[in-house]
Amino acid sequence: MYFYQPSDGHGLPHDPLNAIVGPRPIGWIASVDAHGKRNLAPYSFFNCFNYRPPIIGFASSGWKDSVQNIVETREFVWNLTTLELATAMNETSASLAHGEDEFVRAGLTPVESRLVRAPRVAESPVNFECRLSQCIQLTGADGTAVDTWLVLGEVVAVHIEESLLENGIYQTAKAKPVLRAGGPSAYYSIDESQRFDLIRPDAR
Repeated sequence: MYFYQPSDGHGLPHDPLNAIVGPRPIGWIASVDAHGKRNLAPYSFFNCFNYRPPIIGFASSGWKDSVQNIVETREFVWNLTTLELATAMNETSASLAHGEDEFVRAGLTPVESRLVRAPRVAESPVNFECRLSQCIQLTGADGTAVDTWLVLGEVVAVHIEESLLENGIYQTAKAKPVLRAGGPSAYYSIDESQRFDLIRPDAR
């Protein structure tokens, strides 16, 4: 077994932590600042954390525009990244000056949301409109603050392209979601051939 203590470094060409915890869904987060200027950025530390109310969250390494905007307006939109949108998503990861519009850079169409001010990505087949529930600065086990911020939002509205629903059941693979893997450039998608089913056992 390869062993290392993270505090001493991993000794490998690339940190394996996020490759092991993966592949991970992408938090493609749209927000606006207090003046209505748009921002769109992907975050690889993202997931869903609660059913009722539905809560999703992403972590930002550093206090970035997305975090600032969401704290100011208390709203954001998550957009599903699909295989067709992978290149556009990657374009929005560029470090732009504050106020520059990633929608324009990536050739994406902002569309008005129903309940929040942040726009949705029109080309994305699934969007979650969210309101901020918590913004938490992470700490190490010793209580030392880390320059990483966990943003949690309650999903208050959901948009799903109807072609992804079959008999009312959302078809995950049909959407061709893009998932972040390890290394500086690795991503994956999924298809129906990789599916298997497990039934939760009854309690004994």
